Amino acid sequence: MRGTNMDGIGRRTYRGTLACLLAAACCLAAAGPAAAEVGEVKLARQYGIHYLPLIVMEQQKLVEKFAKQEGLPDLKVSWTTLSGGAAGNDALLAGAIDYSAVGVGPLIQIWDKSKGIVDIEGVAAVSDVPMTLVTRNPAIKTLKDFTDKDKIALPATKTSMQAVTLQIAAAKLWGESSYGKLDPLTVSMKHPDAMAAMLSGKGEITAHFTAAPYDYLELEQPGMTKVLTSYDVYGSSATLIVLCTSRKFRDRNPKVYKAVLSAMGAAMDLIKKDKRQAAEIYLEVTKEKTPIETMLKMLNDPLINFTTTPSATFPVAQFMHKVGRIEHQPASWKDLFFPEVHGQPGS
Repeated sequence: MRGTNMDGIGRRTYRGTLACLLAAACCLAAAGPAAAEVGEVKLARQYGIHYLPLIVMEQQKLVEKFAKQEGLPDLKVSWTTLSGGAAGNDALLAGAIDYSAVGVGPLIQIWDKSKGIVDIEGVAAVSDVPMTLVTRNPAIKTLKDFTDKDKIALPATKTSMQAVTLQIAAAKLWGESSYGKLDPLTVSMKHPDAMAAMLSGKGEITAHFTAAPYDYLELEQPGMTKVLTSYDVYGSSATLIVLCTSRKFRDRNPKVYKAVLSAMGAAMDLIKKDKRQAAEIYLEVTKEKTPIETMLKMLNDPLINFTTTPSATFPVAQFMHKVGRIEHQPASWKDLFFPEVHGQPGS
C-alpha cells in the first residue's frame, strides 16, 4: 500500500476506494455482534523511534500478558509494518488490521471519513516527537528557499503528518489559500529509503521531513542542515503518533481493548525506567544499525516524550476543517479519541 496522491484522478480513485471500504465495513457492522472476543488481534506501526512503545509491546509480548489477566490466555497478537498514514487507514478500513498507529493528520482524516459509519477514533497518543525538515541543499535556509528543482521526501504525500504539518507551515507563511504550495515538491518514500537517498548526495531528493532516529543520523553528516521542526510550526510540543481502531472493534472486544491500552502504559513505563533496554529492544526488532549511544541520546532528549495523553491534536483538526480537508469539525480533542483517555489533560 502507498500514500495516495489526492489530485485529479488520484482523488477520485481514493474516494472510490474509500467508499467501497466503508460500505463493506458498514455491512460487517450490520451483521450483528460476535458471540466472543477475537482470537487474534492485528496491529500495525510504521518506521521510526516514535513507534517505540509499540515495538516494546511487540518484543515484550505485553498485549499477550495483559490479555491473560483479562481471561484471554490464547489471544494471538500479530504485528505488521506499513509506510504512511494512508496505508494504515486503508488497512484498517479493509479489516486487514484491528489497530493502526498513524500520525495525527491521518487519524483526523479517517475519523472524518468514517464518522457515523464505523467511527474510527484514537485509542491514545503514542509519542510526542519533533519532526525535522532536513536538507542537503546549501541554498535552502527557510521554506521560502525551496524551488521546483527540490524534492521533499516524506511518508505519504498530502496525508501523512509530515505533509499536513508542511501545509500548516505554508499557510502561516504564504496565507491559508496557499497551504498546498509545497505539495508539488513532496514525494512519498519510506524513511529508511529517504535517508539513503539523502546520504547518497545524488538524485532528486534534496530534503527529508522525518523524525528520530533518521533526523539525528542525517544531521550528523557534513552538508546536512535543519530547516525547521514541527514544534516550530505548532509553537509547542505536539503528539506525532496515535493508535486508533474502530468503535465496532472496541465495543465487541472490551477485554482485548483494555489489554492493548494497558500494554501501552506498561511499555511507556519500561522506556522511562530503562532507556538502554528500550534502545536495545528497538534495534533488535527493527534490525537498524543505529549506534546504541545515539539511541540513548534520542531517548534522553527532553523534546521526545512517550505518553498516552494527546497534545496539540485539536489545532490540526481545526486547520484541516478550515481549508476543506475534512467535512466534520470536532468540538474538542475528545471527539477524536475514545473515552478512556478523556480524563487526561489533552489538547
